[in-house]
Amino acid sequence: MTVKYDRSLIAAGFGGQGVMVLGQLVAYTGIAQGLHVTWIPSYGPEMRGGTANCGVVLSSEEIASPVVAEADAVVIMNQPSLTKFVKSVREGGVLIYNRDLVTYENPRTDIKIIAVPANSVAAELGSDKVANIVALGALVEATGIVEEETCIETIKDKLGKRKPQFLPMNLEAFAKGKEIARKILG
Repeated sequence: MTVKYDRSLIAAGFGGQGVMVLGQLVAYTGIAQGLHVTWIPSYGPEMRGGTANCGVVLSSEEIASPVVAEADAVVIMNQPSLTKFVKSVREGGVLIYNRDLVTYENPRTDIKIIAVPANSVAAELGSDKVANIVALGALVEATGIVEEETCIETIKDKLGKRKPQFLPMNLEAFAKGKEIARKILG
């Protein structure tokens, strides 16, 4: 008998912050691991600067509903998304938020909270466009939602082929995110 696996993710932020890419990378990694996967995007009416979020479900069995109302992990990249999705973190789940753009007062005590300076780290690395990959590294370290090595291979495949010049920066962003989460979790 195989072990049942069932995990869910919500990633949310402004359009252009890479939350869809973060969700897709988790989904593609799940597929590479042989899991059943759904990825459902939701966009505000604006192209950039509007709200964007996606839900990802990973399961060892067929997925009955792709809708994620309560998630094991929630990644938040901006303040409006925190307001909208903080209650969506399942009890015992993990909330990862971009502390450069999000203030979280009166945090929940029934979840793990990881405040990641995603924009600051991305700027240090040379591009604000990798803030989502910093958050992805923190997510993988904090939750094990997907296998680290498989996720790195997915980053190489999906991001490295499109823009190979940015691959070293993306891999470093992933490593920095993992390191930040490891320090926070002790």
